[in-house]
Amino acid sequence: MDYAAQSLKLHAQWRGKLDIVPKMEVDSVEALSLAYTPGVAQPCLEIQKNPDKSYELTGRWNTVAVVTDGSAVLGLGDIGPEAGMPVMEGKCVLFKAFGGVNAVPLCIRSKDVDEIVNTVTLLAGSFGGINLEDISAPRCFEIERRLKERCDIPVFHDDQHGTAIIVAAALQNALKLVGKELSQIKLVLSGAGAAGSAIFRLLWSMGLRQAVVCDIHGIVYPGRPDLRDNPNLAGLADLTRPEITDGGLAAAFKGADVFIGVSAPGLVTGEMVQSMAADPILFPMANPVPEILPNEAKAAGAAVVGTGRSDFPNQINNILAFPAIFRGALDVRARDINEEMKMAAAQALAGLVGDALSPNYIVPAAFDPRVQSAVSAAVAEAARRSGAARI
Repeated sequence: MDYAAQSLKLHAQWRGKLDIVPKMEVDSVEALSLAYTPGVAQPCLEIQKNPDKSYELTGRWNTVAVVTDGSAVLGLGDIGPEAGMPVMEGKCVLFKAFGGVNAVPLCIRSKDVDEIVNTVTLLAGSFGGINLEDISAPRCFEIERRLKERCDIPVFHDDQHGTAIIVAAALQNALKLVGKELSQIKLVLSGAGAAGSAIFRLLWSMGLRQAVVCDIHGIVYPGRPDLRDNPNLAGLADLTRPEITDGGLAAAFKGADVFIGVSAPGLVTGEMVQSMAADPILFPMANPVPEILPNEAKAAGAAVVGTGRSDFPNQINNILAFPAIFRGALDVRARDINEEMKMAAAQALAGLVGDALSPNYIVPAAFDPRVQSAVSAAVAEAARRSGAARI
């Protein structure tokens, strides 16, 4: 199938992938008086007395805003907010289909951090959560941080944390297959933007202690001159403190147990894989063309390979995370999606594989019907244990 041509044809027919459907029939004067004036005044007054009643008397409890500025849309880059709308609508469809969550696309005509933060903050009272989407780094880090400070509802940047959670789940199971522990391995990470930074930080919080991070300029290390103006990279450097600073990605590969790539196609060669430790694990996730194709990685000795693509085994797909994570957060009216909740989601996903674990099956499939209930329950319980839940 020519997906591009067929998708364009269908989008012209659909004229939007979302619709608003009322829960009640407005087919009489009595129904109108209950749904709207004069009856609607009473729930308004109840919410005025206690704004938290908005979760009980409106759809806020189950509604998420999907927010973008159109600056980093899929593999298309900075195409603007209007051009990003089809992706945001698609994201909203996935929220509903895989999490039962209503979602509204908000495409903001600004790349100014202050304007975006203020806009979302002012609208937060209409939603139970905020999903940031396709906002370029490093602004996405600052936007998320400030929104978390100003909003009393979960703020979640899926490009960062959704990716990180799926990677963490996949890596837990891959390490089981090769008999290694996260705390003992050496990891090489290619790509230190939104996804790469979040992957590293979540794995670090789960026990990783030896890693080399590489970006377009080479190995990230303390004192690298360009890090003075990049607090995110400087923070990664302070944690990793690699012994090597020269030689780039090829040098970092030597003796490594795991490679994770969220960077660019074709960066990894078979020779680099052969220089890794025994039974190496590779997650080359650049899309649509990974850093190395799975068959090439396996021919060079890889024990387990996962990518972001659906036409290879072990697809590392955010759809396994964000709908169910928000489902769990909304169900307990969480204030935040914290580290405990992210780790719980990763562990729940990894656990679904169970005894079927194999080199070609380390994460559940995107359409596995068990994902929503297992992940949402784990997230809700973690929210209660960590104090993020309000009910």
